[in-house]
Amino acid sequence: MDAPCVGSVHSLVGESLQICQIRRHIERLGRSRSPVLLLGESGTGKEVVARAIHEVSGTGAFIPIDCGSLVGPLMESELFGHAKGAFTGAADTKRGLIELADGGTAFFDEIGDLPLDMQVKLLRLLQEREFRPVGSLATRKVEIRVIAATHRDLPSEVERKTFRQDLFYRLNVVSLRLPPLRDRKADIPLLVERFLDRLSVRHKLSSECMETLMGYPWPGNVRELQNCIERMAAMSSGPLLQTADLPSTLQTFLAGGRSPEIAAAAVANGATPRLALPQSGIIPLTEMEKHAILNALEYTKGDRATAALLLGIGRTTLYRKLKEYGLSV
Repeated sequence: MDAPCVGSVHSLVGESLQICQIRRHIERLGRSRSPVLLLGESGTGKEVVARAIHEVSGTGAFIPIDCGSLVGPLMESELFGHAKGAFTGAADTKRGLIELADGGTAFFDEIGDLPLDMQVKLLRLLQEREFRPVGSLATRKVEIRVIAATHRDLPSEVERKTFRQDLFYRLNVVSLRLPPLRDRKADIPLLVERFLDRLSVRHKLSSECMETLMGYPWPGNVRELQNCIERMAAMSSGPLLQTADLPSTLQTFLAGGRSPEIAAAAVANGATPRLALPQSGIIPLTEMEKHAILNALEYTKGDRATAALLLGIGRTTLYRKLKEYGLSV
């Protein structure tokens, strides 16, 4: 029997049809050990879903592995560990992330960023269920559940030969696509309530403020919404969060494309429109995202680490988007 939509034990928030379907998939997948590939835009909650699948299985540890950070000569050691004396500075034997996940789940976040040489080693791990630490002659058996996630179009990456086809088929036993927040806006009030509860504050949103949150396209998805609520709670002057407390990106959205009454209120509260509204009245998501990045970098005076934190994304993701949009800030 499928699990009910409301009241599940894991932390996936929402009652929309999409989220109810994902909950049912989580309950089923948690009872198997097959690899799972989670697809969706950045910030849609892929790690939340991965943890939920692991929690249903109830075995071992959940070990997140950021594939975008696995760069440089020590990335193999980070994954598979190393023997004492394997290289300069290896004063002791070290257990890698894969060994730490033995008996549990290894979550490969942004698997599309994994370098090709490491893709070969991951494929062997999936096929043989064994690995060899750096500098060791002995292989070690391991029993892990692999869940991978990416925002990339992996079939296209396979065609461009930046992602191995055999590894893609190994990972894509079961795939689950997470919807962007703009496609499940009915869940926004529940998400806001959850984020405020986590902050242990007694803030509430004004109706105008909630209307703005419901109308905004959320290019950064749930992660951007969480960052927005945390910032509003930290910067507000009272328990009732108003449109004046909104981050500058949403202030610009207010002043640029909403009703005359809301736009006028935003300007009166000090918001300055900085994103030109096209004749269609709709701002493309890429432009909103580009503007959010520039705004964060301006606010942090070019500090990319802090800007990524404010945007609710990883530094690797920020660097990738700067390159993608041709921004040299």
